[in-house]
Amino acid sequence: MFKVGRCLLRDRLLDADLTQTQLAEITYIPKSQISEYVNNKHVMSLESAKIISHALNCNIEDLYEWESVADRQ
Repeated sequence: MFKVGRCLLRDRLLDADLTQTQLAEITYIPKSQISEYVNNKHVMSLESAKIISHALNCNIEDLYEWESVADRQ
């Protein structure tokens, strides 16, 4: 099993040579919300993650670090 770790959106933006403002314009997600993701204030909804991963041409899994947790018995 896995749980969401640190947001990697800042890294993906650098890879894509985009700013938060540009991503906001492309995705129609408010810049303030993107900033909250980048600064680990909020975890993206599945819908936002899909929209952002499509805009950045990456997988949803690439937007966060994923921490392995022990399976519950």
